[in-house]
Amino acid sequence: MNIQAPSLYLIPVTLGDSPINQVLPPFNTEVITNLSYFIVENVRSARRFLKKCNPDIDINALTFYELNKHTLKEEVATFLSPLKLGKSVGVISEAGCPAIADPGADVVAIAQRDGYKVVPLVGPSSILMALMASGFNGQSFAFHGYLPIDGAERVKTLKHLETRAYNEDQTQIFIETPYRNDKMAEDILQHCKSQTKLCIAMNISCENEYIVTKKVGAWKNSLPKMHKQPCVFLIYRG
Repeated sequence: MNIQAPSLYLIPVTLGDSPINQVLPPFNTEVITNLSYFIVENVRSARRFLKKCNPDIDINALTFYELNKHTLKEEVATFLSPLKLGKSVGVISEAGCPAIADPGADVVAIAQRDGYKVVPLVGPSSILMALMASGFNGQSFAFHGYLPIDGAERVKTLKHLETRAYNEDQTQIFIETPYRNDKMAEDILQHCKSQTKLCIAMNISCENEYIVTKKVGAWKNSLPKMHKQPCVFLIYRG
């Protein structure tokens, strides 16, 4: 396969230890095999993912640029320097799709501004897969990322999102740092209406996938073990 140069390829990653061929099309591996430059969230895990896609890939011949919360803003534009030389670049985040609840949007914005072709490849998005399996409104939904860490602010935000779910008939989607999942669930159960629907989507696309929808009142005393597990929370009007 010949990659049309120069393009910025957004390369999805498996959401866990699920087999590559279960969630990613063969075309993605073809693209990866033809790239020499990668913008990644973590070099070590990116190298491991690339080797999993193609065991014969020469990792040491590749160039990696690290893009995460520690990256200086003025560095980001330099990561696209291969494009100026006619070389395509791939973007890889830690899990799921780049630039969706993960780093990558800034570098995509620069590529768009400078007129380079941006190619999003097919792959798993925990946010959309959770919505698909929730039974909630897929015509109108909002993703809010991480809610406030402060307890009072988090409760205030939860109540605001619940109001939107009822007033706008809109699914509200958010995530939490894995070690705070239990606290998030407790806050939802304590402060949302008992008839409000809550979907907990955990370990999506993995062997131990768990996606269950119940009314808030029905979740009491039946919450799954979520500590340090990747979860997506969705609430919708009852």
